Amino acid sequence: MSDVVERTLTALPSLLSLDSQPGSAKLSSTSKLGNLIRGITELTSKHEEEKLIHRELASIKEQVSSPNTSMRQMKELMVRAIYCEMLGYEASFSYIHAIKLAQQGTALEKRVGYLAVSLFLNESHELLLLLVNTVLKDLQSSNLIEVCMALTVVSQMFPKDMIPAILPLVEDKLNHPKEIIRRKAVLALYKFYLIAPNQVQHIHNKFRKALCDKDPGVMTASLHIYLQMIQENPEGYKDLTASFVTILKQVVGGKLPMDFNYHSVPAPWLQIQLLRILSILGKNDQSTSEIMYEVLDESLRRAEMNHNITYAILYECVKCIYTIHPKSDLLEKAAKCIGNFVLSPKINLKYLGLKALTYVVQQDPKLALQHQMTIIECLDHPDLIIKRETLELLFRITNAQNVMVIVEKMLEFLRISKDDYTTIDLVGKVAELAEKYAPDNEWFIETMNTVFSVGGDMMQPDIPNNFLKLLSEGFDSVEEDRKLRLFAVDSYVSLLQGEPGKLPQRFLQVISWVLGEYSHLREELEPATVLRLLSKLLDTKNTSSETKSWVLMAITKLCEGAAGVSVAKEVSETYSSSLDTVLRQRAQELQHLSQDSELRARVVPRDAGLKPLEVDSSLSFLDGFVSEALAAGAAPYKPPHQRQEELAQAKALSLEPYGLSLPISMSSCSIADRQSPTLLSMSSGLSGNSTDHSHKGCSTTLKLDGVKRVWGKEGYLAQRESVEEAAQVELPSPLRSPSQQGETDSSHSQTPTPIPTPEPEHEKQQLASSLFVGLGLQSSVCLMGKSEPTPQRFRRKAQGPGSSSAASEQMSNSLVSTPSTVDNLLCDNLLDSNITSELDVSSLTQTSELSEDLTTANGTCDVELAESDIKRSNPSLIRDNGVAVAANPTPHEDPDRPKDLCLSTHLPAEFSGLPHSEITPLCSNQSLDLSACHMQKEDSLSLVIFIYNSSDSEIQQILLELDSDELEVSCVCDSPVQEVRSHGVAVCQYSLTVKRPSVHVEVVGMVSYQLPVGTPQSVQFSYKLPLTSFIRPLTVSTEEYGTMWLAFSHDTKQNLTLISEGQQSLAATLNVLKKKLHLHVVEIIGMEGIVACRLLQDQPCLMHCRVHAGTLAVWLRSPVPELPDCLIYHCQRALQEH
Repeated sequence: MSDVVERTLTALPSLLSLDSQPGSAKLSSTSKLGNLIRGITELTSKHEEEKLIHRELASIKEQVSSPNTSMRQMKELMVRAIYCEMLGYEASFSYIHAIKLAQQGTALEKRVGYLAVSLFLNESHELLLLLVNTVLKDLQSSNLIEVCMALTVVSQMFPKDMIPAILPLVEDKLNHPKEIIRRKAVLALYKFYLIAPNQVQHIHNKFRKALCDKDPGVMTASLHIYLQMIQENPEGYKDLTASFVTILKQVVGGKLPMDFNYHSVPAPWLQIQLLRILSILGKNDQSTSEIMYEVLDESLRRAEMNHNITYAILYECVKCIYTIHPKSDLLEKAAKCIGNFVLSPKINLKYLGLKALTYVVQQDPKLALQHQMTIIECLDHPDLIIKRETLELLFRITNAQNVMVIVEKMLEFLRISKDDYTTIDLVGKVAELAEKYAPDNEWFIETMNTVFSVGGDMMQPDIPNNFLKLLSEGFDSVEEDRKLRLFAVDSYVSLLQGEPGKLPQRFLQVISWVLGEYSHLREELEPATVLRLLSKLLDTKNTSSETKSWVLMAITKLCEGAAGVSVAKEVSETYSSSLDTVLRQRAQELQHLSQDSELRARVVPRDAGLKPLEVDSSLSFLDGFVSEALAAGAAPYKPPHQRQEELAQAKALSLEPYGLSLPISMSSCSIADRQSPTLLSMSSGLSGNSTDHSHKGCSTTLKLDGVKRVWGKEGYLAQRESVEEAAQVELPSPLRSPSQQGETDSSHSQTPTPIPTPEPEHEKQQLASSLFVGLGLQSSVCLMGKSEPTPQRFRRKAQGPGSSSAASEQMSNSLVSTPSTVDNLLCDNLLDSNITSELDVSSLTQTSELSEDLTTANGTCDVELAESDIKRSNPSLIRDNGVAVAANPTPHEDPDRPKDLCLSTHLPAEFSGLPHSEITPLCSNQSLDLSACHMQKEDSLSLVIFIYNSSDSEIQQILLELDSDELEVSCVCDSPVQEVRSHGVAVCQYSLTVKRPSVHVEVVGMVSYQLPVGTPQSVQFSYKLPLTSFIRPLTVSTEEYGTMWLAFSHDTKQNLTLISEGQQSLAATLNVLKKKLHLHVVEIIGMEGIVACRLLQDQPCLMHCRVHAGTLAVWLRSPVPELPDCLIYHCQRALQEH
């Protein structure tokens, strides 16, 4: 520990003592803070405490406002104000005095001021701006303590807009001779990276220098930044794997100073951080994983002490081993470690073992079978946390054979659970399992009824919404649709005939909607009966206004005949004078529609849910009105956040840092509110009109989320794959008759049967056979991306082969799961080849997960084939239904793989001579190989997907569906691909248009097909493109540029690095950007230039550049909120790569 830290800790008692004797180790009996604390502890009621604190605050306010108060007295007053704030009482009058104390006085007084500021203010507080100059001054101070205090407050809170003002000073501190300064500088840069990553893009090389710092503390601090960056872009830091492994070897070997040891364990938190980094780098990468095997083995061997911190290291080791490319002996050691945790009598270790088992069960389902009796015992464990984690494990291993037993266990736990979070989490899981694995309609409706009843109004609103959407859209079978809806109607009528007052409000809303839509399907059910039941709900005391509006809408749909009109008239008269405007509106609608049956049939038609509803989200039908209004002088529309910001900036100080402002060179060029860059001179006073980045859709703030996202793109959302359909298997359950149970036990003889045991033990064994049925035959088991013996029970009806909405719905069913407490522990990896060779690989999903060439991540299959795997001799082309199909290629050594296939020869003729990207493999299995490339044309971008049939049979009924959150995807082919002959290639062409700019855009898709023998199968894939693929030059004149600049409201600013020095540096830099990003240089005058580009289709972006202080000050504007931030990122990358 450095001498600075030691002196700081030594001085802390004197800070708290506030006594005349420095260094006193306890509060003085005469200090006012001591008197305040003793006075509070002697009180007997909250009211007395409030009176005392209010008197104290009044006294503090009077003293801080006095001009005779010294700095030493101000220090004491700030400590007392801090104590009052800690008790929850506002002392806002002291905030400005805390800032003044940080600006003046001795080091001890400044420290109290900084402490008070860090506790009083937040990053968005307006007074924080007054601290900027103080921080700048202290960062340049020769006093080590002042520099430390400034760096500390910067790493805790600092205005995002003022980062460029202090960034150079913080960078310089990375070279400071004192290690504590370097460490605090790294932590400050980590804070900058979290809130504004674009601001520190240019100093990544300095992060590498910090990683190699001779001081372990500085190196440890740099790992925080690297963990964040590696999660976002693992491929960019693969070259550092050896460095991280070397550091971990030194840590495990005890090479660090003894100060870093904790209970004789060398730097445990550093080990955990390094293991997390290595698990990300080694995922789906065999060569990188091989570098780690030795150090992981050493970590497992050395972390065998019986202490909590070593258990944490073992847990991270197990996660890392099961995440990277597998190695058999490491997997055995990790499995043994998990077993020790699960079998431990200590609750904490048992919980850790269950959590680890939940994590690894996807890769090794047999591990769950080894501990099945322990898992059964955990279901009855008195500790609710253990029981909840056990249910989480069962959730991961659910399949169509054990869903009924697992759901019943979850519902039993829900009935006794008092924790709101647990209820919300489990309700979502049960709903997802019911939709995916329901054995029949009756069980599905009854289960969802229980979910709605137990979950109540705490459940997430998307659960009832998804349920109603499922009923409305229907499935592949019309008869199944009718049966499901009829059973729902019968179930809800019987519930309303009972005690509906005890049902939750959301459940009543679901019941009202279902009866209003589908009660007519039950012919023997009179509408008057349903109307009476619904009107009874209106009279129930506990029915909320929102539920009443649902009921009124249902009555509106059913008011037919004399009886219906009579009920409608009575209800409408009751609520026509309601104080609730929504109820009053519904009552008026009911009154009018009940009297006009023809109008009602048009407004609320029956079976309206079967017809796809097209929504024009862009409101293009208003374009004419908008054009006329703008021509008449109306102001352009501004989003609410922009209006609020401009209003606030009109009353507040400009937060733009001076370093980014463009200096005035022509004072006569001033324009109200904004100045045109075509005059090539900017007024720094006008820069405050820019839009705050925090309001933009593509904000530079950190996106976690779950973190997709706790798991987003760096997290794991495993793939759901459709598999071959198997015969329905009778579900064993301890609730069935002995004969049924006996048949079930005999049908699952693979589960070991022990010798006769007492009755309770026998019941546990029966429960185990029900819960773990089918696991031994699966290569990978988890809810998301598991091998399933049967396809999903309820598959929503497709809207058409070219419909993006259908693709989106399919993707949501396949790729999205309910967030859970261990989603951040999920990953998908391959089993070891020695294990997988022993498993059955007959089904598509088993093959796709066990193939050594395949890796799965984020619910997509990203297959990296060698160059030799995608080249072949040129086959001839024939035309089939407008789709390019290759004739059978020349026979080759391995007929199952397109070893020498040259896919570029199958490109459509219209792309002849046009450049295209590298043809990238997307996904592969035993029957099908998908590859893709994209073509950049002047006015569009085309995605070409190659479907290669690697089997000896013809593939039929091909359905290719694409979807994207950022892109509009439209099929170009007149007729879709229907079939591909053996060893043939089909080509599908799609047009891509950006609808929401992002640094990288992604297309996700799924192809389903039918082999002559077998059941329908499908595979999923993804294709990522940079935004620069959609950038085109925008040719405009200088005058047109100036007009457009004034009309655009979304902007961003950034300093970029010039690629050379001298008079031609600006031209050289712009030429690089022009070449790499397809920009158009409008004009260059002296040290300033203007550039224009457009994003397909016709979304312009303008750039003003000026050479200032050896850097390129760039200002971008666009009518699209996210576009400037995305483009500035690619500008930085282009200049860095040059």
